[in-house]
Amino acid sequence: MKKIAVILILILSLTSCKKSRNATKIVVADWLPGKWENNSTDGNLLETWKKVNDSVYDGASYFIKAKDTLHYETIQLKQKGENLLYVSTIRGQNNDEPVTFLHKPEIEKQLVFENPKNDYPKKISYSYNPNGSIVIQISGIQQGKPSSSSYTLKKSK
Repeated sequence: MKKIAVILILILSLTSCKKSRNATKIVVADWLPGKWENNSTDGNLLETWKKVNDSVYDGASYFIKAKDTLHYETIQLKQKGENLLYVSTIRGQNNDEPVTFLHKPEIEKQLVFENPKNDYPKKISYSYNPNGSIVIQISGIQQGKPSSSSYTLKKSK
């Protein structure tokens, strides 16, 4: 009986250690959860993130002008095996189907995700500034020409 208990404890320990090791890629985004905003005369850009568990963050992005939501996107940052994925679903685009971008870990101090098969964006990057802001840059091909946009958001309290 004592042997069975020891074996069970050993199996449970190994299983929990394996899970922790597998979910280590997402820790590069541990600064992301919270509410991020950019209020301007053009409208209000909001992005919210919450940690679901040790391998998934759920996010949403909104652009609101007056009382109209001009852009709504759900986002999921998740670790799947050895890959960190950014999964975006934009209302009214791509038949409301998600588009997946793969993390490029070789770029330090930024979260950079790419999907070369997608026209726009092909690349999404988040740069964290210790002053409490992030810069989000998206780039790709629009109407046959290279295009990019950049947004600075501050963390709300």
